[in-house]
Amino acid sequence: MKLFYLKHLLCAFLIFSFFNVNAQDVSRYPLVPYPSKLKAGKGAFIITAKTKITAASQFKGEAEQLNELMSKALGTKLAVSKGAAPIKLVYREEISQPEGYKLIITRQQLIIAAKYPAGIFHAIETIRQLLPVSIEEGIVRKQLSLPAVTIEDHPAYEWRGMHLDVSRHFFSVDYLKKFIDRLALYKMNKLHLHLTDDQGWRIEIKKYPLLTEQGAWRTFNNQDTACMKKAADNPDFTIDKEHIIQRDGKTLYGGFYTQDEMRGVVAYAAARHIDIIPEIDMPGHMMAAINSYPFLTCNGENKFGELFSKPICPCNESTFEFAENVFKEIMDIFPSKYIHIGGDEVDRSDWAKSEACKALMQREGIKDLPALQSYFINRMEKFFIANGRKMIGWDEVIEGGVTKSAIVMYWRTWVPDAPVKAVKNGNTVIMAPGEPLYFDNQPDQYTISKVYHFNPIPKALNQEEAKSIIGAQAEIWTEMIPSEKRADYMYMPRMTALAENLWTSSPDKYDSYTKRLVKQYARMDAMKIHYRLPDLPGLLNEYVFTDEGKLSISKPLPGLIIRYTNDGSVPEVNSPVLPSPLIITKPQQIKVAAFTSSGTRGDIYTLNYTQQHMLGAVKIAPPKPGLVCSYYKAYFKATTFMKDAKIDSTFVSDKIAVPATVKAPSFGIAYRGYIDVPADGIYSFYLNADDGAVLKIGNSVTVNNDGNHSAQERSGQIALKMGTHPFALDFIEGGGGFTLKLRYSVNGSEPKEIPAEWLKH
Repeated sequence: MKLFYLKHLLCAFLIFSFFNVNAQDVSRYPLVPYPSKLKAGKGAFIITAKTKITAASQFKGEAEQLNELMSKALGTKLAVSKGAAPIKLVYREEISQPEGYKLIITRQQLIIAAKYPAGIFHAIETIRQLLPVSIEEGIVRKQLSLPAVTIEDHPAYEWRGMHLDVSRHFFSVDYLKKFIDRLALYKMNKLHLHLTDDQGWRIEIKKYPLLTEQGAWRTFNNQDTACMKKAADNPDFTIDKEHIIQRDGKTLYGGFYTQDEMRGVVAYAAARHIDIIPEIDMPGHMMAAINSYPFLTCNGENKFGELFSKPICPCNESTFEFAENVFKEIMDIFPSKYIHIGGDEVDRSDWAKSEACKALMQREGIKDLPALQSYFINRMEKFFIANGRKMIGWDEVIEGGVTKSAIVMYWRTWVPDAPVKAVKNGNTVIMAPGEPLYFDNQPDQYTISKVYHFNPIPKALNQEEAKSIIGAQAEIWTEMIPSEKRADYMYMPRMTALAENLWTSSPDKYDSYTKRLVKQYARMDAMKIHYRLPDLPGLLNEYVFTDEGKLSISKPLPGLIIRYTNDGSVPEVNSPVLPSPLIITKPQQIKVAAFTSSGTRGDIYTLNYTQQHMLGAVKIAPPKPGLVCSYYKAYFKATTFMKDAKIDSTFVSDKIAVPATVKAPSFGIAYRGYIDVPADGIYSFYLNADDGAVLKIGNSVTVNNDGNHSAQERSGQIALKMGTHPFALDFIEGGGGFTLKLRYSVNGSEPKEIPAEWLKH
């Protein structure tokens, strides 16, 4: 399993010699993910149009793929020899890992060795990253140069996946193939396609033609409208026009894959050793099917309940007939041994009212509605097993009881013991927690680090139990991702961090990874990936100055141009270039953005500058340590609603943190007291919260991070004289897992935790 379990002193020297990544390695071998073992060589292997290839018979397909790669750069395929040749694809029995390989590049030859074809393919993708980026553009050269190296490589985890929701917004066959190419480049091996949901049914089912004739199309919904509003400032939110049609006087959005189209995608992925796992989400998230086939519900109704849409009915045989017929066709399209049934977010209230369900529950001894959902899931699993398949379900499937043979995909970050319970129940588990692996969450300056350092193994598991965690995957839910460009932006480059996490599994390589990632951007440019540009470092949301302020921004990538505006408009390619520094002498709002040489714009940063006098300290009675905290057991949409709520209890804390004793799913905490700063200065505060938080120092709001949202950091400044100042922080958690962190810096220093001795009451 994870490589850091292998801490044997006997092999310490070998591990160091292979894993030490120095500056030369980063320059010559900018590989992502980094290999298990890499030993630098001297010189290079030169490939010309006259170079020949030879391959073991079981690797003929991979030899052809290597030749296709070479032909992009040389303008012609290399001759394949049955005898000796300097490029060899060889079979090695001793390389036992299914995806393992050995790559030896010297001045004289290139040897790719593996036991299985997948290993050969991964070696080819390593070679691809060692070749000039011009191969991605088809620029022809007379010769290619590969740096000498010896690599022994295999993945830490067998499941290295990405998920793509094609229901909320639809993506073309061409884009799926691009997506697969990118997965292959970074040695990912699973593509989980979320093919159906309330917003659209995306795969042709011949027995039920209305699923796509009607269920694949919709009038614009609230998510489409929200995207259209955002498109005014960001063209990435423009809905791809190829998925908009006119029918019967109506504008409709949607699309679907024919079975033949999807078979072509499956074959394309298989050639790249990527397994496509189809998800037909049920019993919930089925509005697109119920609209056309209302017999699927318990009462014929199709609407949203309090939180989720009404599900199909597990108490009618017609439901199982439908489900089995659908999955028979799915199995005919997708050869994967895995089928994902969803099983999440089910509004079971109609089941409780159904006479058919009452009778079934009494007849089968089903005690409650979660167990009734398990009855449906477990019965479908029997059908899958009978057809030689394995069932995957989101972690809700364990609530009413699930068989040991089911595979559990964990996503609910706020239920941290769910994967542990599943493992102890005997289930195999795939880790896909919303934080940090929901790639539809807006990325920020911490995202890549959080993904890179995510540990798929829960701390509560021992080494033997950890073997039940077979890997992880990231999700791309597309409610607010209406275009291919927006999809690119949301998952690249953070997918590369996940790829290295799951393949290399070595957190101490993060500094090396960030340097290698810089090298990868040029390849992404050549592949026309609309990736998210690196964050502009060190920027705050709110700034203060006493006499004058200075704005100076370091470029995170060479060649970027930073432009700005101060009239409220969005920076464009013709906006002024930001001087270094920009002198601020009056209150104003500055907007900045980085641009590539081709005109691609990065994130827009809005910086508000306020002029202040130093806030004088206040005199207080002899203080006591810590802040007084008021705890509210209630749900709040915003922190402002806390002032009229009933306090449940109070406590004193010497840090800004939620105590372990807090168990309520939704709550609020008000921290009150003083902050005692040791010197005059401009103090910056960084408030990271999920859900909302507001920091006040003195009588003014220093950081506003209010509202119900996922973890995000907001920042602000205040000019403080030495001494004590009134301090108030309100925090709310709406349910679904919380984050609360507050750091400070002074006069531009590195951010730190607030010392306990600064907090008083």
